[in-house]
Amino acid sequence: MPSDTATTATETTGTPSPGWHRPGRRAPVVLQVVPALVTGGAERGCIDVALALKAAGAVPLVASAGGPMAHELDRAGITHITLPLASKNPLTIWRNAGALADIIRRHTVDIVHARSRAPAWSASLAAKRTGARYMTTFHSTYNFGSGLKRRYNAVMVRGERIIAISGFIRDHILSNYGDIADPSRIRVIHRGIDTDVFAPDRVSPARIAQLATQWRVPDDRPVILLPGRLTRWKGQTVMIDALEKLGRKDIRCLLVGSDQGRTGYRAELESRIRRAGLEGVVHMTDHCNDMAAAYRLSTVVVSASREPEAFGRVIVEAQAMGRPVIVTSIGAYQETVIPGETAWVVPPDDPDSLAQALAQALEMPVEQRDAIGDHARAFVAGRYTKTRMCADTLAVYDELVNG
Repeated sequence: MPSDTATTATETTGTPSPGWHRPGRRAPVVLQVVPALVTGGAERGCIDVALALKAAGAVPLVASAGGPMAHELDRAGITHITLPLASKNPLTIWRNAGALADIIRRHTVDIVHARSRAPAWSASLAAKRTGARYMTTFHSTYNFGSGLKRRYNAVMVRGERIIAISGFIRDHILSNYGDIADPSRIRVIHRGIDTDVFAPDRVSPARIAQLATQWRVPDDRPVILLPGRLTRWKGQTVMIDALEKLGRKDIRCLLVGSDQGRTGYRAELESRIRRAGLEGVVHMTDHCNDMAAAYRLSTVVVSASREPEAFGRVIVEAQAMGRPVIVTSIGAYQETVIPGETAWVVPPDDPDSLAQALAQALEMPVEQRDAIGDHARAFVAGRYTKTRMCADTLAVYDELVNG
């Protein structure tokens, strides 16, 4: 079993019931600050928490540079303020601080919650000017190669509360910022998935068939799925090398994810696929809007990351959809899988080990693979739901407002 030493603010798994519902306590006004609302885990968490705040009787506000995800806030009647918060320009950061301070005063904001570094600098300055409480969510390892970069990152550990999205991230904070990060202020709250969306019984055969047709997947072929934007650290090159070593042509591997402008890397992958003779095996797709169906289409789901995953949402989603997974032995994997029970764990950057794990997963009888999937679903359902993530986050807000 994985080590599950991470603690959460509450063990609530049902509808969030914050402490401010008790007599004598009040619901807070919470301003969440993110760079933009285009895509990503920090952005998804921001919206989920905003919706939970409103449902719990609090007042949520979100400030960002905007994006398509802002429509979800508009539909819910949640105020979104557009500011150039994705900018790292020092002058823009300074101006954003003034704009945020005005917002805090105008809306009587109690808590400013920053979810990324550049907007966190503006948010922390605004909180100091106005007396609002300041907190952060530490979403990544924020690698640094210099003292200057470390000081830039350090704004994420200066909050009155620091949410770490995994025990791995908590340990990273304490290892790299232990001189300024107070351990008593850190709360580990794992990211959560929407179990109404990622539920096998909610995915119709027609949705699966539509994707199979779109991606030209024959009915009789096992499917290996590697979701993730096309960037080198996600390990697509390792997957291609592993498939070459595997030597099977009766399978289909789907690399699902946008290149986000990395056209050179996409061209490199296409060339690598041709050199390996895998044109009929590996299919590269763009962003998928129905990942629940994509997981159900697959036989096994792979995370071949070459650098640590701060949490690993893909692997949790895949398990929730009843699929066995293969992960690399870095980052938060010990928290999100049960090695040897719901997952094969392989070293990063090791095509030979990945090929061996793929062979085992593909050769396993369907009944055994389905049993692993059922075990994986139960494991995720007890730990990594959106409802629990929101309840735990609202409990942190209650700590700050009501003590």
